[in-house]
Amino acid sequence: MKTTIDLPDEILERTKIAAVRRRTTIKNLVIEGLEVVLRQESPAAPASDALARLHRGYHLGARPLTRDQAHVR
Repeated sequence: MKTTIDLPDEILERTKIAAVRRRTTIKNLVIEGLEVVLRQESPAAPASDALARLHRGYHLGARPLTRDQAHVR
Protein backbone atom coordinates (compact mmCIF):
# COMPACT_ATOMS: atom_id res chain seq x y z
CA MET A 1 0.00 0.00 0.00
CA LYS A 2 1.24 3.47 -0.73
CA THR A 3 1.19 6.11 1.96
CA THR A 4 2.62 9.56 2.50
CA ILE A 5 4.53 10.64 5.57
CA ASP A 6 5.81 14.06 6.51
CA LEU A 7 9.37 13.93 7.83
CA PRO A 8 11.45 16.76 9.23
CA ASP A 9 14.11 17.85 6.73
CA GLU A 10 16.97 16.75 9.00
CA ILE A 11 15.55 13.23 9.38
CA LEU A 12 14.96 12.91 5.64
CA GLU A 13 18.51 14.02 4.88
CA ARG A 14 19.97 11.54 7.38
CA THR A 15 17.71 8.82 5.98
CA LYS A 16 18.89 9.43 2.42
CA ILE A 17 22.52 9.24 3.56
CA ALA A 18 21.88 6.04 5.51
CA ALA A 19 20.14 4.48 2.51
CA VAL A 20 23.09 5.26 0.22
CA ARG A 21 25.59 3.90 2.75
CA ARG A 22 23.59 0.68 3.09
CA ARG A 23 22.94 0.48 -0.65
CA THR A 24 19.21 0.27 -0.09
CA THR A 25 16.16 2.49 -0.48
CA ILE A 26 14.39 4.82 1.90
CA LYS A 27 11.39 2.51 1.62
CA ASN A 28 13.46 -0.45 2.85
CA LEU A 29 14.87 1.58 5.74
CA VAL A 30 11.36 2.57 6.81
CA ILE A 31 10.20 -1.06 6.61
CA GLU A 32 13.20 -2.25 8.64
CA GLY A 33 12.63 0.45 11.27
CA LEU A 34 8.95 -0.38 11.60
CA GLU A 35 9.75 -4.08 11.93
CA VAL A 36 12.14 -3.32 14.80
CA VAL A 37 9.50 -1.23 16.59
CA LEU A 38 6.75 -3.78 16.00
CA ARG A 39 8.91 -6.67 17.28
CA GLN A 40 9.28 -4.77 20.56
CA GLU A 41 5.51 -4.39 20.94
CA SER A 42 3.70 -6.62 23.36
CA PRO A 43 2.14 -9.65 21.71
CA ALA A 44 -0.93 -8.83 19.70
CA ALA A 45 -4.34 -10.06 20.72
CA PRO A 46 -5.44 -13.19 18.89
CA ALA A 47 -7.03 -12.63 15.49
CA SER A 48 -10.30 -14.06 16.82
CA ASP A 49 -10.46 -11.20 19.37
CA ALA A 50 -9.93 -8.62 16.64
CA LEU A 51 -12.60 -10.20 14.44
CA ALA A 52 -15.08 -10.29 17.31
CA ARG A 53 -14.41 -6.60 17.97
CA LEU A 54 -15.03 -5.78 14.30
CA HIS A 55 -18.34 -7.64 14.37
CA ARG A 56 -19.45 -5.73 17.47
CA GLY A 57 -18.37 -2.47 15.85
CA TYR A 58 -17.16 0.73 17.37
CA HIS A 59 -19.88 2.75 19.03
CA LEU A 60 -18.59 6.29 19.04
CA GLY A 61 -21.87 7.90 20.04
CA ALA A 62 -22.85 9.26 16.66
CA ARG A 63 -25.23 8.09 14.01
CA PRO A 64 -23.55 6.75 10.88
CA LEU A 65 -23.71 8.94 7.79
CA THR A 66 -25.52 7.80 4.70
CA ARG A 67 -23.50 7.43 1.54
CA ASP A 68 -24.87 10.72 0.19
CA GLN A 69 -24.09 12.58 3.43
CA ALA A 70 -20.52 11.29 3.37
CA HIS A 71 -20.00 12.43 -0.21
CA VAL A 72 -21.30 15.93 0.55
CA ARG A 73 -18.59 16.37 3.18
